[in-house]
Amino acid sequence: MRMGLGKNRVRFNLCFRCVRLFFFLGSLLPLPALTQNERQPIQQVNPSPSPRPDRIILTWQTEPATSQTVTWRTDQSVKTPQAEIALSDASAYFTNYATTFPAATEALKTANGEALYHSVNFSKLSPNTLYVYRVGNGTYWSEWFQFRTASKQPEPFSFIYFGDVQNQIFSQWSRVIRAAYAEMPKAKFMLFAGDLVNHAEDDTEWQEWFTAGSFIPATLPSILVAGNHEYARNAAGLPRISRHWDPQFNLPGNGLKSQQDLVYYTDYQDMRIICLNSYWLVPAQARWLEEVLKNNPKKWTVVACHYPVFSTAVGRENENLVKHWQPLLEKYKVDLVLQGHDHTYARGSNSPAGNTKNASETGPVYVVSISGPKMYTLGDRIGIARSAENTQLYQIITVDQDSLLYKSMTVTGELYDAFTLHKKKGEPSRLTELPKDVKTERRFNNTLKIPTK
Repeated sequence: MRMGLGKNRVRFNLCFRCVRLFFFLGSLLPLPALTQNERQPIQQVNPSPSPRPDRIILTWQTEPATSQTVTWRTDQSVKTPQAEIALSDASAYFTNYATTFPAATEALKTANGEALYHSVNFSKLSPNTLYVYRVGNGTYWSEWFQFRTASKQPEPFSFIYFGDVQNQIFSQWSRVIRAAYAEMPKAKFMLFAGDLVNHAEDDTEWQEWFTAGSFIPATLPSILVAGNHEYARNAAGLPRISRHWDPQFNLPGNGLKSQQDLVYYTDYQDMRIICLNSYWLVPAQARWLEEVLKNNPKKWTVVACHYPVFSTAVGRENENLVKHWQPLLEKYKVDLVLQGHDHTYARGSNSPAGNTKNASETGPVYVVSISGPKMYTLGDRIGIARSAENTQLYQIITVDQDSLLYKSMTVTGELYDAFTLHKKKGEPSRLTELPKDVKTERRFNNTLKIPTK
C-alpha cells in the first residue's frame, strides 16, 4: 500500500514539474501575431443595421408649418416600412387615433452591411401644433417622438447652430449637442455648418454622429450644410458627395438641380435660411443665390455655408467666395452668415468694398464656429469683434419680431459671445454688443495645454 502511494506521489511530482516546465517554456515563446481586425481600434458604437429603426432624423422637404419629413434606417429584412402620426395628447390613448403612412425606401451598401433608408413626408399638418410619431414595420417600432410644426405667424422662435463636428464624434461631441439641447430644449431646429464626420464614406462615423445626438435629431428638425469632409472622389477623381447624404437627409428640392439636397433654402416663419455648397460650383450658385435673395419676402435672412467667406485661420483664404458671394450678401442685406471649417471661433462684419468696418455700421455679421474637439490657430485678420481658440461652442439664435438675439455658449455653459441685431425696414440690421460671462478671449496660451506624449 505504501509503495503504491509512493509511486503515485512520484508520478504526481513528475507531472507537476512537467506542467511548470511547459508554462516556463511557453512564456519564452512568441505570442501569436494579432490579426488585422484585432489591431483595429475598438468601435465605440454598433454601426450594423438591424430590423429595429435607428438613425431617425427630422428634416424639411416642404413647408415647415404644414409638413415634416422623417428618415430612418433598418436592415434589408424590413419589407413594410411605415410611420404613424397623431395629434399629441396628455392621454396615452393618442395611439388609437394614429394614421399610418407607407415609407419610400432607398438602399445603401457600406462596409457595415446592406441597409435600407426609409422616409415619410407628413403633409397637410396644422400650423403650430404638437404631433407625436413613430417609425417601424408593424413588428419593430421606435419609441414615440414629439415635434411641433412652425407657426404661420411671425412668432418668437429659437434655433441652435453648430460649427464642425468631424472628429471624436461619439466621445467628445456628444456633450456639445446634449448641452445645447439642455440649454434650449424648445428650439425649433438645428443648423449644422458642415463636416459632420471626418471621412465621407465611413459608416461607423455616421453611426457615431447619430448616437451622439441620441433622441435629439428625431425631435428637433435639422438643416444641414455639406462640408469638404462630406465629399469623396469618383472614378475620374472629381468630388462627389458622400453616398450617405441623399438617403440619410431628405431636404428641400428648391435649389440647383445639379446640387439637390446641397443648395436649397428653408423659410421658417419670418426667416429665410439659405444653404450653399462652398466646396463645388461656386459661380453657378451665385446666380441662383441672387434670385433667391432678390425674391425674398422674409424679414430675416441667414446664409449658411461651410467654407468661410472670410477665413479666420492661417492660410485658408477663400477668394472664390469673396468674389462671387460676398457682394450679393452685402447688396441684399443678409443678416447672418453662419460658417465652419476653420476650427476656431470668430465673429465680425464687413463692408461692401471688402474693408472691415465697425460691426454696428453695416453689412452681414459673419460667424465661424467649432463644436467638435479639433482646433486650429487664429490668423491675424483685423476687425474681428470676438474670437476664440481651443474652445467647443454652440450657438443659440432667437428671433422676436424686429430683434435677433445671438448667444455663443461654451460647452461648459458660459456665455462667450452675445449681441442683438435690430431691424429697420429697408436698412441693414444694427448690432448692439451685450455683456459676456468670459471677459478674456480664450487662446491656446491661456487654456488647457495639448497633452505631450
